[in-house]
Amino acid sequence: MTTFRSYFVALLALLLLGSNFAEAQTTTTTAKKPWSKTAKGGLIGAGGGAVIGGVLGRVIGGKNSTAGGAIIGAAVGGGAGALIGRRMDKQAAELKKDMAGATVERVGEGIKITFDSGILFAKNSSNLTSTAQANIAKLAATLIKYKDTNVLIEGHTDNTGSDAINDPLSVRRAQAVANYAQGQGVESSRFEVKGYGSHQPIADNSTEAGRDANRRVEVAIYANEKLKKAAEKGQI
Repeated sequence: MTTFRSYFVALLALLLLGSNFAEAQTTTTTAKKPWSKTAKGGLIGAGGGAVIGGVLGRVIGGKNSTAGGAIIGAAVGGGAGALIGRRMDKQAAELKKDMAGATVERVGEGIKITFDSGILFAKNSSNLTSTAQANIAKLAATLIKYKDTNVLIEGHTDNTGSDAINDPLSVRRAQAVANYAQGQGVESSRFEVKGYGSHQPIADNSTEAGRDANRRVEVAIYANEKLKKAAEKGQI
């Protein structure tokens, strides 16, 4: 069920989208450029959507929520956005029911999923555990059922170790999730993969609990252009 915060964010997105933002060609991230391995480019949203997405993503998920920003940057708003939102409600409900070890949130016109890396991988590894494979298989099943969405997968680590280790590890972990989903039959063209190493913490790295929270994989699911056009015509 959509939360009050989701309504607030959607309203704020509409207000900001009504402003005359200059076209922006870069996505909003932290100062350090992410290590990224991209399967499908241009998923953050064209023009001002990237800027707006970055701002609103931080409202939704804290200062480092680029996954939330991707969802908001792709929003269309209005009646079409409401139709997309109802579709996402159904998919999110199925994911919450079927996926253990993952946090599923409805954000704007999309879905944000956060996996604890401890459930997905052994320490310092990018090999998926059997539990991870079961969860990703369920994710893949809903992606196949609810077509015409883009999927951004982001890997994150804690600050233990060096950037030379953490940055590529975060990419490999995100790519492992994408690869397994694709192996279940999801089209590879729907995916974008990024790794941010330890540069986007959501908790205090000086504590064990904080480091556990920072070791994560985030997934953003949001409408592609085909779904947006269908929604604008009332055909979903």
